[in-house]
Amino acid sequence: MSQQKPRLKKPVEKVRAELLADPDTKRIAKSVGMELEAYVELVLDYAQNPDKQPVLQVADDAELRAAGYEAPTPEEVGQFFVAAAKGELGLEGPDFNKSGFESAPSAAGKPSLQGTEGEKPLASDDPEKRQELLNQMRKGGPGRI
Repeated sequence: MSQQKPRLKKPVEKVRAELLADPDTKRIAKSVGMELEAYVELVLDYAQNPDKQPVLQVADDAELRAAGYEAPTPEEVGQFFVAAAKGELGLEGPDFNKSGFESAPSAAGKPSLQGTEGEKPLASDDPEKRQELLNQMRKGGPGRI
């Protein structure tokens, strides 16, 4: 017999009120382009039905245009991934490195708790390298991943 995943431990109305008042929920709803109430109902639906699988719809560019959406170009998708790799999308969680246990002035001569001393930054703002990365990305099309 299959085990059921735990459902909400609080009444739905209380959870709904907490989600509607939560500033993070408001931020997430705005970032995904949904009305707050619709986003909260979607979250509650998945919370009440933990075995429900998310829906992923794949559509052809022509179908998207017919529905009023403009599909991004491969270059725009590439720029999106470059921005994500550089942390420019604003989706970062809390910065746990800023714990308050380590401060720059008094940490002189002590080893870093982060283990990043002497490392070069990973991201580069060099336009040539950026274009080289974009050029290396496969040009997508129907049926290609």
